[in-house]
Amino acid sequence: MPVEPEVYVEEIPTGARTISGVDTSITAFAGWAPMGPTDRAEPVSSWSDFETKFGGLDSRGLLGYSVYHFFDNGGGKAYIVRLAGTDNEPEDGIVIGPNQSDFANALLPADESGGLYHLDRIENFSLLCVPGETNSVTVIALQKFCRDRRAFLILDCPEHALFDDVKTLPGFISGDDSINSAFYFPWVLAPDKLRENRPREFPPCGFVAGLYARMDASHGVWKAPAGTHASLTGVFGVASNKNLTATQNSVLNQKAVNCIRTLPDRGTVVWGARTLKGADEVGSEWKYISIRRFSLFIEESLFRGLGWVVFEPNDEPLWARIRLTIENFMYDLFRRGALQGSTTREAYFVKCDQTTTTQNDIDDGIVNIVVGFAPIKPAEFVIIRLQHKTAGKES
Repeated sequence: MPVEPEVYVEEIPTGARTISGVDTSITAFAGWAPMGPTDRAEPVSSWSDFETKFGGLDSRGLLGYSVYHFFDNGGGKAYIVRLAGTDNEPEDGIVIGPNQSDFANALLPADESGGLYHLDRIENFSLLCVPGETNSVTVIALQKFCRDRRAFLILDCPEHALFDDVKTLPGFISGDDSINSAFYFPWVLAPDKLRENRPREFPPCGFVAGLYARMDASHGVWKAPAGTHASLTGVFGVASNKNLTATQNSVLNQKAVNCIRTLPDRGTVVWGARTLKGADEVGSEWKYISIRRFSLFIEESLFRGLGWVVFEPNDEPLWARIRLTIENFMYDLFRRGALQGSTTREAYFVKCDQTTTTQNDIDDGIVNIVVGFAPIKPAEFVIIRLQHKTAGKES
C-alpha cells in the first residue's frame, strides 16, 4: 500500500524568558503606633487591616493618619515598620515622634538590626514615607537608604513652614542620593476623625503616596504624578496662608519644591513633579519624578527577571537569550506608550555581546548588559503663541 505523506510539527524554544514588571507602589511607612509588632515589617492591604494590627488612628502620632490618607487616595499595599521606645511598662511602649533623637535611633539603628532594616527581609518595596520627619541629618540617611535599595522617598516639609521658609530648604538635602526623593509643601488640611472631623493639618506624604499608587495603576509609573488629574481625596485644602499664587509656585518649582495647591474648580492638586535633584540650576538628568521612578522600575524588573542567568555558560547563545528577553520587555513598554519615538529603534536599545562583555569579564564570571531608553518627559511648561491678524482693506 502507498504510504501517505505526513506533516510533522516540531516545537523549537526561542530561548526568551518573561520579565514581569515589579510593583511600583508598595509603600513602607515608619513611625509610632499604639500596638503591633516591632520585630518585622508587617504587611497591610487595607485601612481595616491596619486598624486590626496597629490600632488605627491615635492623636499622639502621625503614622495612623498617614496610612489612612494613603489608602483613601488609592494606595493598595503597604508595609508598616512600628517604632516604639524601650520602656517595657506601657503596653504601647514610649511614644516617640519624628525629629527626636530616640526616633532617629529607632528608625535607623547603628547596628542595622531593626527599624527600617526590617525592610531588607521583605521581597520588595518601592516607596518610603516617614510622616513628619524633616531633620536634615535623618533625611540624608533616609535618602541613602532608599537609593541603596532602588526605592523612592517621599518627604514632608516642616509643619509650620511658609513660602519664604521653604525656598532654601532643599539646598540642605539635595546631595547625590537625593535623586531618589521628592519634597512636598505644604501640609494638608483634612478632617480629624478623632476630633469630630474638625480641620487639622497633616503631613503630605501619605496623600502623595496614595496618589502615586493611583496614577501608577491608571496611567503607569512613567506618568508624572501632578497636574489637574492629580487631585487629593478626603481633604479640605491647604491653609489660606500656605495656598500659593502661580508666581510663588513657579519660584518653588524651580527650586525642586513640589507644591500642593487648592485651585478653583480643580480641588486640591499636586502641582509639581521634580526630584530633589530637579532644581533648574542643577541640570540633572534625574530632574523629574516620573523619569527617575520609571528608571528604578526598569532596573528592579531586570534585576529580578534575569536571575536565571546565574551559572549559565557565559557565551554568545546566553547573550542572545538575554537580548531577546530584555527586548521583549522593552517592546511591551514601548507598545504601552511609556517611551518616546515612533519606532523601537528610537525608543530603546539593548546590547549584550562581545563589545560589552570582554574575555576578562568572562574569566571573572561577569556578563555586562547595556540598556538605553528614551523616557517621556512631563510637559511642565506649555507655550501658546498667538498672532493677531488685522482685517485687510476691502477692494
